[in-house]
Amino acid sequence: MVRVTKEFSLFVLAGSIAALINIISRIILTIFLDFEISVFISYLLAMITSFLLQRKYVFKSTKKSYKKSFSGFLLVHFVTLLQVWIVSFLLKFWLINFISSVTIVEFIAHVFGLGIPAFTSYFGHKYITFRD
Repeated sequence: MVRVTKEFSLFVLAGSIAALINIISRIILTIFLDFEISVFISYLLAMITSFLLQRKYVFKSTKKSYKKSFSGFLLVHFVTLLQVWIVSFLLKFWLINFISSVTIVEFIAHVFGLGIPAFTSYFGHKYITFRD
């Protein structure tokens, strides 16, 4: 049986808050910008939110400076940003064949894109970003 740790639960909660910020900001940005650019910018906004929440509530025992932690955070998130962007982009173009509403297609593609890197980012942050 898989045991979910308190740390992982807090990570998922903090990540969910950041994902909500990501989705809401992407919806707003898409009014003014292309979907692909909106996904990128909203990801950056959520990434900063995620860093602050992860540092304060999840990996609070780290002794690394904010500067060092953020460097590792950027490395992990560069990899996960690629995952989110590629999945969102490809899923959008696949779903558009089945769903006529571009708004709904973009929402579904973005939400699934955000869910893909959950484990990648957890282990990246645990062993790279916040490891002492």
